[in-house]
Amino acid sequence: MSIKKFPVMAWSILASTAILAPTHIAHAQTAESESVLETVTVTAQRRVENLQEVPVSITAIDREKTDILASGGEDIRFLSARVPSLLIESSFGRTFPRFYIRGLGNTDFDINASQPVSLVYDDIVQENPILKGFPVFDVDQVSVLRGPQGTLFGRNTPAGVVKVDSVRPSQEFGGYAQLSYGRYGTSNFEGAVGGGISDNVSARLSASYQRRDDWIENDFPGPNDDVAGYRDFAFRGQLLVESDNFEALLNVHGRNLDGSARVFRANLIRPGSNEFAPGFNRDRVTIDGRNEQEVDNIGASAKLSWNLGSVTLYSITGFEDVDSYSRGDIDGGFGAAFLPDSGPGLIPFSSESADGLPEHSQFTQEFRLQSNDWGRFDWQAGFFWFDESLEIDSFSYDSLAGGVENGYARQKQDNEAWAVFVSGEFDVTDSFVLRAGLRYTDDEKDFVAERLQSPLAFLGVGPL
Repeated sequence: MSIKKFPVMAWSILASTAILAPTHIAHAQTAESESVLETVTVTAQRRVENLQEVPVSITAIDREKTDILASGGEDIRFLSARVPSLLIESSFGRTFPRFYIRGLGNTDFDINASQPVSLVYDDIVQENPILKGFPVFDVDQVSVLRGPQGTLFGRNTPAGVVKVDSVRPSQEFGGYAQLSYGRYGTSNFEGAVGGGISDNVSARLSASYQRRDDWIENDFPGPNDDVAGYRDFAFRGQLLVESDNFEALLNVHGRNLDGSARVFRANLIRPGSNEFAPGFNRDRVTIDGRNEQEVDNIGASAKLSWNLGSVTLYSITGFEDVDSYSRGDIDGGFGAAFLPDSGPGLIPFSSESADGLPEHSQFTQEFRLQSNDWGRFDWQAGFFWFDESLEIDSFSYDSLAGGVENGYARQKQDNEAWAVFVSGEFDVTDSFVLRAGLRYTDDEKDFVAERLQSPLAFLGVGPL
């Protein structure tokens, strides 16, 4: 058993200058009509701004384009390579996406691994990698901010931020539904409905359901099923209360995933080349281990704002809870080299493992003041609190003995962090802006790891 305590205190200072090209509105007139190029507005810096006047490297994807990109039933990784310098990959299937911006990211596949790219979904930071896999649906805008953004969001964001904003409730009654169907029994449904409940209260309910059959056939005889299918359901309910100087947006959301983990394939690439090995067939595998994945997630948030005249005060409270289990045949084949039969190719030894997140809770609280119409100078300042507790189970199994468990390790981690941050912009001229930010953070982790069962017990090696 090992117990470690990691206190971290850090200062973060960010300063930048930007020469802004003036916004051009294109006019094309005829005798009968006039067309105007629409101005793109973003909320990446937590206020509504013209995209061309934001002195930060930002790419924004609007609702229409997001709907098109997500219509094929993909998870959040559909954003990968659709945004310059953004890459998203996973070795856990539809969970645990790993984000990279400008090549900066974390390849660690441990469930408590922090990532330098932060995902902020409806103003709530999604810290645990499993939370980052929440489906993208009924979304108003997706923004990607490159570079450190801790002076805007409070939480560590050394590589950048992927910010997802859902469609808010409104007084106007309406909704939509869309359904797509493709190969392998792939179906993708997304819909929403909402409108006014009273003069100052409105609501919106949205949902997503994605499904695919097990389209990869497992040729290994035995109880191991075909793989690569999934059933992924998610929902979001929102309630908006508005008055003259006050607004409250309440959000409840959840997800249930039942599907496959990453499908590994032994000796897939021919040595010394970038070509697939002879006999490769994407629709077939030969694995002697099990493959399964489950995720259950529930969360809620409350975003309150008070317009105090020259400034607006925000209070943003969030809670997330997720549990997961993911098991896969890591060697990607069957048997082992010391047995009469194994393959495909060389399988030195059998490897089958699983990771679970049986206990998890995340609480965040933010208070932020934001300037209102201060002319050439705009600013915001805030306090951010983060509290997370989790337990991780790691298992190994003996595929050669029918998948019996032969290894078990457990981790426990408590993480408390707080930060104060401030940022501001000064318009020296209409096309020259100075921007600076400052953040101080204190981050402390208590970590315990223990091995309760060793896969090497048959050699006389017990728990370490």
